[in-house]
Amino acid sequence: MNGDKPALRSAVPPATDSADTAREQPNHRWPARLKRLPAAAGRTLLTWARGPQGRLALPGLLLLAVVSASGSAGALLVPAAGPRPAPTATAADDPDLDLAPSAPADPGYAPEPTGTTTPAAGSASGRPSDPLAGWAQQVGARVGIPPAALQAYGYAEWVLGQTEPGCQLRWTTLAAIGKVESDHGRFGGASIGPDGTVQPSIVGLPLDGRDDRKLIADTDGGRLDGDQTYDRAVGPMQFIPGTWQQDGVDADGDGVKNPHDMDDAALAAGRYLCKGGRDLAKPQDWWKAILSYNNVQSYAQQVFDTANRYGVASHG
Repeated sequence: MNGDKPALRSAVPPATDSADTAREQPNHRWPARLKRLPAAAGRTLLTWARGPQGRLALPGLLLLAVVSASGSAGALLVPAAGPRPAPTATAADDPDLDLAPSAPADPGYAPEPTGTTTPAAGSASGRPSDPLAGWAQQVGARVGIPPAALQAYGYAEWVLGQTEPGCQLRWTTLAAIGKVESDHGRFGGASIGPDGTVQPSIVGLPLDGRDDRKLIADTDGGRLDGDQTYDRAVGPMQFIPGTWQQDGVDADGDGVKNPHDMDDAALAAGRYLCKGGRDLAKPQDWWKAILSYNNVQSYAQQVFDTANRYGVASHG
């Protein structure tokens, strides 16, 4: 959108006095008494204005007239609200993002399982997402995402497309979060195996209130993060243990809700983003979802830029 402003157009027609109107309508005749009314009213007003009450009240009336006129002029000078440019989110923006940018670019096509959606007998990884392996290999090469991780993101989109179609989550959003949070399970020398498990486990710093970190006391007895004093974000999608206990899922059907497994973590993240009936195809819902994941504007902007890059690159 360019920066041109629409021309201002006043809806008020040019003013005309009674003489002009009479000239435009020569056959119209005003009764003589009505013609004398303006003159008589003017003489009465002038007499009142010269008196003590008039001298006190007239300045107030003039001020009221000026304020009313300026308000009317302002209404004429302000154009009707039209489409506004979509700014880039910054750390100074309001968290509600009333002026939200667009949602990230849509990927070239959605992941479509080939054949059955359950793992084939004797398959190497035994993941329900295995039918997406060919898609993940092809698209992963375009966008620079490990196929084992992309398989999990694509499977989460496919599952939520069946269970929560109104959310309209795209794998690019999950992939962007995975990139920003853990480099797709590769942070600190970790790697993602063919079964989607990340080893060694990725565990964040203690949430002890220092260095702008939140203060969250231990909620899981150190079961997930190994810390019995404070919580720490865990896994490739960096879930806080308390949040994982509430929103964790077993996406790969192995009987364990494991935040260190990319299949489980990606689907849990998708379900979390879809909470509250959000439609992530709507820009404002998309931004609110990302800020609910991590309420930092610079983080949300980084996720947006990454998701947008993946969406564009996936077109090939």
